[in-house]
Amino acid sequence: MPGSAAAPGTQRPGGRTARVREAVLQAAGDTLAADGFDALDLGEIARTAGVGKTTVYRRWGSPGALAADLLADMAEQSLPRADTGTLEGDLRANARLVVTTLTDPRQGRLFKALIAASLCNEQAAEALHRFYAVRIEEWAGCVTDAVARGEIPAGTDPDAVVAAVSAPLYYALLNTGRPLTDTEAARAARAVAEAARAGVWAPSGTEGVTGS
Repeated sequence: MPGSAAAPGTQRPGGRTARVREAVLQAAGDTLAADGFDALDLGEIARTAGVGKTTVYRRWGSPGALAADLLADMAEQSLPRADTGTLEGDLRANARLVVTTLTDPRQGRLFKALIAASLCNEQAAEALHRFYAVRIEEWAGCVTDAVARGEIPAGTDPDAVVAAVSAPLYYALLNTGRPLTDTEAARAARAVAEAARAGVWAPSGTEGVTGS
């Protein structure tokens, strides 16, 4: 699940190394969004970022490594999970964040490019897996909190619940071309919350929660 970048005005750590990384990752993201992974040439990225080519080759070494660092940075800058007080409310906030990111003119194209890259580049694939693992872990608390409140059965798998929210949204983006909307987000959240209450991701034999 993608997360929006830090709000404008947020300051990252200073220093020349940090500034170089920020400039290179900005150039890499712009290139991926505009032209895809095949256009991720390290020499051209260095020129666009105003950074020495030797620096870029020494630090990143390959387009796959650069894409991996971009994903790591995006995970670091993602917004924290919501805490609305209900599982469905939290999941709806998650789904809306996914929709907002994937429908953003730049971020949507960027994620499509990174997903495509993951199919043909091992470094990009590993980085994408790590990115989603970080984001799922960030949002897993909404499930454990729901268990503690008695909304859903004990032992419900947090990772499975969070992943299930974004799955239909990515399916719509990549396979159907159907526009993503807040209605789609709400529908995904409601379906997953109902399934969680029914014990779909709880240990076998666990009773579903009724009256929630």
